[in-house]
Amino acid sequence: MVKRRAFLKGMSASGFATIGLPPLQAMFNSHGTAYADGAGKGTPVESRFVFWFNGNGVPERFWIPQETGETYVTTPCLAPLGPYRNEVQIITGLDNAAAKIGGGNGHTNSMSGLMACAGYTGRGAGAASFDQVLAGKLGDRSRYRSLQLGVANESFGESMQRNMSWVGANRPLAPELLPHRLFDRLFGQRELGWLERQRSVLDVVRADAKRFTERLGASDKRRVDEHLSSVRDLERAISSLPPQDASTPAAPSDDGDMRDYPRIAKVQSDLLVSALCTGQTRVASYMLTKCQSLTRFPWLGHTLLRHHDYTHYKHVPGGSVPAVWGLRDICRWHVEEFAYLIGRLRSVPEGDGTVLDNTSLLFVHEHAEGNDHKNTGLSVLLAGNKKRNRTGTHTRALGTIGDLYLTIANDILGVGLPGYATASRRLTEILRT
Repeated sequence: MVKRRAFLKGMSASGFATIGLPPLQAMFNSHGTAYADGAGKGTPVESRFVFWFNGNGVPERFWIPQETGETYVTTPCLAPLGPYRNEVQIITGLDNAAAKIGGGNGHTNSMSGLMACAGYTGRGAGAASFDQVLAGKLGDRSRYRSLQLGVANESFGESMQRNMSWVGANRPLAPELLPHRLFDRLFGQRELGWLERQRSVLDVVRADAKRFTERLGASDKRRVDEHLSSVRDLERAISSLPPQDASTPAAPSDDGDMRDYPRIAKVQSDLLVSALCTGQTRVASYMLTKCQSLTRFPWLGHTLLRHHDYTHYKHVPGGSVPAVWGLRDICRWHVEEFAYLIGRLRSVPEGDGTVLDNTSLLFVHEHAEGNDHKNTGLSVLLAGNKKRNRTGTHTRALGTIGDLYLTIANDILGVGLPGYATASRRLTEILRT
């Protein structure tokens, strides 16, 4: 038997490295349904939660399927989910009720209502965000109570636009935008050799890894080798980023063009997968774009307008091409990145299933249709945990975002919240019976 919280450790002259291990067969009971604990009872496999955000809403005609149920026809924006259709539930029809409370510019009040189901205060969210409520229930037994990740280095906007996690009213938890920093946080102290990627953290833990794997079976030895190789691949990916992406982001120009945006997104997702699989955290937020995002997308061929502008223009300036086509392509790329994370989590075995089977991922936007700053009929994606989540279907649910959060918390994650702001009922229609 191997303890679930197993780490490989090593010390160098000026720092130490700690590498958590993925789920191994030796960690589970004979049925693969619970962690072995030596007492014969076993410990249930842990639940995890990822809160995923993109700004500026969606083009509903290209996002929402016309059909409900399992036979829905995939829309252009959701096409990247094809290989994972049976892992995802499309939920539409939700009301962001708290967006109507207080002032705001349309985006800021919608963001506060979405993240915290509370009114915008004028400085930030009016309460703790949903991920932080869950972190208070799930996070005490992991190394990090929660992790906050981001990708777009936009300085545009106020705190409400730049943050999605809030520990309480007006108290943001800023997303970590630099892969270098997140890597060092997960794998070791800031030691010059691996900070500059001139050495590998694997060099420091190699002796401990050899001792540890000597008592493992062939399958688990292979899993450890694959995990260590993935850590090395992450180091190489990070070292290949331009030097400016390893330092504090400079204020971008007004048009918000990003450097190496797609590459950074993949690396951040890989780092998140490592953190979840090794038990370093059970709760994370992932902010791919900011609220009211102003980025451009040259790798998609869309540079004439900024992301936010595509939601409010009828045609691309200087031509007759509908601007909504650009928004369609942008939102499809967002879904590609979400699908990438789903695939990575599904690829990691855990007990009698995969890490995805024990992880719930919720993909949200602050608006429904962005042009109208619409706060009714919101569309979300709920992936993973298909023993409880009614995956493989499109569900129209008449309720609030608070209803959704309370249902996820209690019926899918089992944390036992007594209630939630703006919630009045369980969304039983999203649950597998």
